[in-house]
Amino acid sequence: MHPRVAYISLWLPKPSETFIMREILCLREQGVDILPTALYGPLRKHFSREMQAFASTVTRLGLRHLSRGVADERFWWKRDPAAVRECLGYARLGFRTLERTGENLWALHAGFRLARMFEEHAITHMHAPWATGPAMAAMVASRLTGIPFSFAARAGDIYPPEQALQAKIARAAFVRVNTQSNVTYLRSLVPVEHQAKILNVYNAVTLIPAEEAPVFMTPPVRILAIGRFVKTKGFDDLLRACAILKEQEVDFLLTLAGSGGEEAALKQLARELNITDRLHFPGFVTHEEVSRLLDQTDCFVMPSVVGRNGDRDGIPNVIMEACTHRVPVVATDCSGIGEVIRNGETGRLVPQRNPEALAAALRQTLADRAEALRLAAAAKTLVLSLFDQQTNCATLRALFTEKGRKG
Repeated sequence: MHPRVAYISLWLPKPSETFIMREILCLREQGVDILPTALYGPLRKHFSREMQAFASTVTRLGLRHLSRGVADERFWWKRDPAAVRECLGYARLGFRTLERTGENLWALHAGFRLARMFEEHAITHMHAPWATGPAMAAMVASRLTGIPFSFAARAGDIYPPEQALQAKIARAAFVRVNTQSNVTYLRSLVPVEHQAKILNVYNAVTLIPAEEAPVFMTPPVRILAIGRFVKTKGFDDLLRACAILKEQEVDFLLTLAGSGGEEAALKQLARELNITDRLHFPGFVTHEEVSRLLDQTDCFVMPSVVGRNGDRDGIPNVIMEACTHRVPVVATDCSGIGEVIRNGETGRLVPQRNPEALAAALRQTLADRAEALRLAAAAKTLVLSLFDQQTNCATLRALFTEKGRKG
């Protein structure tokens, strides 16, 4: 019997989370019946045609659930008051920030609606692609219905840790992480009896081009960075590294694609460093545009850092996308990045928060095209092996079947 799995996220689909949508589509191709569910209303911007089509299949709660949610809670009070009391007690778990508290409390409330919905749909397993609110909603619905749940633990949703994370791990059937470093990290947070349920299943590559990037490396050499404009991306270090390259008379152009709260600060820093003539800010780029940018670049750079509060990336998906295009990669040794970019084997890996080392690695990469392409070819081979979509989705399918409620 094929599992019937509810996927629970905040927004679904989300342009910056294409990998979740593609994972669902791949699982469906492998025979898994999936009910995609969003706790919030729909997003409207930066949708590809594929996302627009997928969005029409998603069940959403949003604000319209508020009134119905009261009736759902009454239903569960009559059916299982002990379970309801336990679920309401989850509100007292420790959350890291006021925003995170609000997200989890909304998810707790939504869990009562999801519990009824998932029973009606004969769901055998629930999965949350994030450890925050989605995992809370799954945990509540699981306690009320007995349907097992799992969740994925990735980056900012688990760093720094919070009391609620440990409770979610304890109650989950399994926890999927997407880096080996996160296996070690999460196992250090929980008692030994819960450690075996923390499993590494890498994300799948969602962007495999028909042809490799040409990587001409003719002046001006083209450097590319893509990501949300947040502190953990380390883009300020990249701009400082580019200022060093300019002082060393390296002829380059940097495309820094993305958007976010740090955009104004990054543009101001570029002016202060006097590198605006070497810099292009195209803004947010869609998943389809990423491939075009990679085809036009000579080196991709990901200067991620661990935030002062412990927040960090896992393995940014765009690194794997650069590798599948056979674009040379320079990155920092942050979190799980070193599992893909191995210094001198599949790219250049440097210490984080070190613009001088970053500039040196960029200069070294751009100065020797043959060596850069050798490393890039090795990176492509590694990525296609570790992040194969069919293989990794088959692993998830087996887990959903094994850990799900038996019909």
